[in-house]
Amino acid sequence: MTRIAITGALGRMGTLILQEAAKVDAMQLVAGLDVVGAGAVLPGGIVVRDAAQLESVLRESKPDVLIDFTIARAAVDNVCTAAGLGIDLVVGTTGFSDEQHSRMKEAIDGHVAAVITPNFSLGVNVFWKLVADAAAALKDYDIEIIEAHHNQKKDAPSGTALATVLAIKTALGEKEVVYGREGVMPRGKEIGVHAVRGGDIVGDHTVLFAGSGERLEIKHQAHSRTAFASGAVRAADWVAGKKPGIYAMADVLKSR
Repeated sequence: MTRIAITGALGRMGTLILQEAAKVDAMQLVAGLDVVGAGAVLPGGIVVRDAAQLESVLRESKPDVLIDFTIARAAVDNVCTAAGLGIDLVVGTTGFSDEQHSRMKEAIDGHVAAVITPNFSLGVNVFWKLVADAAAALKDYDIEIIEAHHNQKKDAPSGTALATVLAIKTALGEKEVVYGREGVMPRGKEIGVHAVRGGDIVGDHTVLFAGSGERLEIKHQAHSRTAFASGAVRAADWVAGKKPGIYAMADVLKSR
């Protein structure tokens, strides 16, 4: 039985993760926290606690894994608190700075296991592999990344788009990255990245490889956040008790 706690339990992702976790017989929700809605009752009779009480709640409930889908500033503190208590982690929050990544890595290394990824969907992880293979085969093609999300998303470009840039750089070596274009900007050998925000778009990511006389587009479209939630639940079941370190969703999927 994997005991889980969820921060951001009343948010869009938190709610879906609760629903997906309830489908897994070998998983038990033992705590839910949020910055709003303390006192609400979750499935199984778990009462939502104020996120400011995280450390005391984790000490009381003793989860195996903390799942975090909040905002970057809060997530870093949540990760450090959980790691200090020996609790493994699943982190889907995005928008971290380099300094925040370093803080989390320092807290995790040698202490707990953590799956940290900007996207938990199976399709996106295949998308990254296809993009890397295409980049390696089409070295001289111009590369553009276009991502689109709903109008409430705070960070841009998306964490998935940034991970896509990394996949391409891994295949090709270091390249300049240009975020959007304006004015006179002759194209060089850079990777172009463009962010669209509007309506209730769950998440679209397209990589365009443009060559002489042809172009190739590789696209992933998320129709529902359920794809992310089910992946996060799978990651939580997988990471519990693993050797300390930071893992990617690709590590989880290898266990299929």
